[in-house]
Amino acid sequence: MLVGKKASADGSVIFAHNEDTGPSQVNYFQVPRMKHNPGEIITLQGGGIVPQVSETFAYLWINIPVCDVCDSYTNEHGVAIGSDGCPSWEDKPELTDGGIVFWLRRIVAERARTAREGVKIAGELIDKFGYASSGRTYIIADSLEGWFLSAVIGKHWVARRVPDDQVAIVANCYTLQEINLNDTVNFLGSPDIIDYAIKRGWYDPAKDGEFRFARAYTSPGSLNHPGNTGRMWRGARLVTGAQPDSTKVYPFSVKPGKKLSVQDVISFQRDYYKTAWPVVYGNDGRLIPHATGDNSLSGNGTQYSCVVHLRNWLPQAIRTVVWISPYRPEVQTYTPWYPAISIIPSVYANGDYQSALQVQFNPQGKLEYLDSKLAFRRFVALAKWADQDYGARAPVILKAMQANESEAFEMLSIAEKAYVETCQSDPGASDRLINKFTQKVAAKAYKTAGGLLK
Repeated sequence: MLVGKKASADGSVIFAHNEDTGPSQVNYFQVPRMKHNPGEIITLQGGGIVPQVSETFAYLWINIPVCDVCDSYTNEHGVAIGSDGCPSWEDKPELTDGGIVFWLRRIVAERARTAREGVKIAGELIDKFGYASSGRTYIIADSLEGWFLSAVIGKHWVARRVPDDQVAIVANCYTLQEINLNDTVNFLGSPDIIDYAIKRGWYDPAKDGEFRFARAYTSPGSLNHPGNTGRMWRGARLVTGAQPDSTKVYPFSVKPGKKLSVQDVISFQRDYYKTAWPVVYGNDGRLIPHATGDNSLSGNGTQYSCVVHLRNWLPQAIRTVVWISPYRPEVQTYTPWYPAISIIPSVYANGDYQSALQVQFNPQGKLEYLDSKLAFRRFVALAKWADQDYGARAPVILKAMQANESEAFEMLSIAEKAYVETCQSDPGASDRLINKFTQKVAAKAYKTAGGLLK
C-alpha cells in the first residue's frame, strides 16, 4: 500500500508491506555507508557484472535468508523499496548473463537519493540484464512521492507515479492499467511495452480498446485469483470506507475516505477480514480467522509487516521511521526503527549484515527459525500459541501489544523533539538518543512477548 502525501493526515508519504512467504528467520540489519575502490564490481547470481560506485548509502535491511524476493530496504535518504510477486504471460524472456532479481532492490537502496532515481536505476538494470523472475511490482517511495514499477520476466517494465491525493494497493497481481509514456512526470518504462504486447498477441487494439498493462501482461491465474482480487478490493474498502464495485476493473489507485495516519495504515495491515469472509477451523474447532482460504491482508504466511513513514520536514536522521511488526501483525507490536541507527539489538538478527549476504547465496543447514533465543522465534511461538484458542487468546495478546505500540508513538514524539533540540549543539548525543530509544522499544516488545508466553 502506498499513501500519497496529500492523502495522508500529516503530509507524509506512507508505504506499507506485508511479506508472505514460507517459514524462515527474519533479520533486521543496519548496513553502514561503504567506500569502494575503483574497479570493484557486483557479481549477480547469473554472472552479470555491475560496476560498483565509489560510495554506497547506509540503509535498514529487513532480511529473510535465501529468499531472493522477500527483503525490504529503507536507505538514509528515505528511499524505501519492497515488492510483490506478479506472474506474467511471458514465456520467451530475453535475459543477459542470467538476468537480475535479488540485487535489483539492494542496488536501488545503495544508490538512490529519490524514488524517481530509484525507478530509473531499476529500469536501467532490467534493460541491461533482464528481470529473471516471472513478474513483480516494486514499490519505491520517498517523502515526496511513490512509484509502482511492474517488471516482466525479460526486458520489459513500466512504472507509474501514485497520485499525491490517492492510495495505491497491490497484492500479487499487476495493477497498472492505462499508461502514457509521453507523460514522463507520471510514467516511465520500456518504449515498446505496447508494441511487444501486440506482437505476442496479448493485445489487439481493434478488439480490446484502450491498452491496459495489467490485462495484457498478467497471467490469468494471477489476474483472477480470489486471493489477489479479494485482498485488493478489501484494501480499497478499508481505504475508502465504502463497498467498492468489484465487478469493475480494479483501479490503479483510489481516493481515501479520510486522510490516513500511520496508525490507520497499521490497522489495515492487521486486517484479516473478520467475519465478512469464509473461515477455517483448527483441529479443536476453534476459529482461526486469518487462515481463510482467500488470503487475508494479515495471513498465515505473513513473516513480517512494515509501515514506512516518510516525512520531509525533519532532520535527515529522523525523517524516516520504519514501523516493523514481526510475523503476523494482528498479534504483534509494530516497533519503530530509524535507518540512521548504528546498533541493532542482537536478538533481532542472526549474525551481521556481512555474514547475512554470505548466507543468502551459500545457505548451510536448516534456516527455519535458526536460534531459539532470537526475537523472531519468540514472536512466532506467541502467534502459534494464540492459534490454539484464537478467540480467547488473540484479543489479550493484541491488547498488550497495542499498549506497547501506543507508548512507542508517545515516546517517539518525545525522542524526536529531544533530537531536534540537541542535533546542532551535540550531534553525538542525538545519535545516541535515537539508538537508545529504538533499542528500548524493541526490547519492550520482546519482553512483553516473553511474559505473555509464560
